[in-house]
Amino acid sequence: MNEALLGRMLQVLNPEIVASLRRAVELGKWPDGRRLSREQTETCLQAIIAWEARHLPEQARSGYIAKEEKEGEVCDTPHPEQQLVKFLH
Repeated sequence: MNEALLGRMLQVLNPEIVASLRRAVELGKWPDGRRLSREQTETCLQAIIAWEARHLPEQARSGYIAKEEKEGEVCDTPHPEQQLVKFLH
C-alpha cells in the first residue's frame, strides 16, 4: 500500500472500524460473509498496525508479547542446561 493511501485511511479509522477490520482478518471474511482476498487481508493488517502504532501503547497493540520474569530470569535468557546441537552429515 502506498503512503498516501495509508495516510488517508488513518484519518478515517477509529476504534470501532479497527475492531471490525481485526475481526475480519481473524475470521478471513467480511461481516456479510464474503471472504477477504489476500490483498484485502494485507491492507487491513497494515491499517491495523499503523493505527495501533499511533493510538495505543505498545502493550495494547496486536501481536505484543510481554517478556515476563520467571524465577529471576527473563524468559528469553537461555537455560544454563541448554546446549547447542550440531548435526553431522
